[in-house]
Amino acid sequence: MTRHARILAAERSLLLVIDMQESYRGHVHEEERTVAAVARLLRAAGVLGVPVMVTEQYPKGLGGTRAEVAEAIPTDAARFEKTSFSCLGTEGLEDHLHQTGRDTIVVAGIETHVCVSQTVHDLLARGYAVQLPRDAVSARFPLEDAAGWAKMTSSGAVPTSTEGVLFEWLGDAKHPEFKAIHKLVV
Repeated sequence: MTRHARILAAERSLLLVIDMQESYRGHVHEEERTVAAVARLLRAAGVLGVPVMVTEQYPKGLGGTRAEVAEAIPTDAARFEKTSFSCLGTEGLEDHLHQTGRDTIVVAGIETHVCVSQTVHDLLARGYAVQLPRDAVSARFPLEDAAGWAKMTSSGAVPTSTEGVLFEWLGDAKHPEFKAIHKLVV
C-alpha cells in the first residue's frame, strides 16, 4: 500500500530524546504531560524495535536523565553526553544516526527553543524528515516553548502527537504488538 510520506513507518523511524534531565525537575512547562509522553514514546520504541538515541546536556552540571524517563529507555539505546546545543554537534552522534539507516527522526525532549530547535533544524538541513510530538516537547517557559515550536514547524518539521506516532508505527490493529502499544495509551 502506498502511504503519504508524512505517515510514520517504524522501520524507517528513529526516536531521539533530548536532555530530559534531573535539573529541570519542577521547571518545565506542562512537565507531567511532557515526561509521561517521552516515557510512552521510549516504551513503544522498545516494544517495536525502533532505534533510540538519548542525549544529556553537560550531565556533570545538569544531572543525568530523570528517573521516570531513564527507566523507560530501551537497553540497546545509544546514549550521548553533549555540550553542543544541537545534538548533531556531539561527537559520534551523527555517525551513529547515519549508520542506523533511518531517514525519519521523531524528536522529543527539552528545551523547545534551544536544543530541540537547533537539533531539528540541523536534521532538516541534512535531509532527514522530522516529526515532533507536541506533547513530548517543552521548555521552561510557555513563550519559549511556543516560539521554538512555531520556528520548527514553519521550517518543515511535521507536528504530531505521541499517540499519533504510536498508531502510525503500528499501522494496523492486526500488528502483533497492537495490544502492548494500546496499553500505553489507555
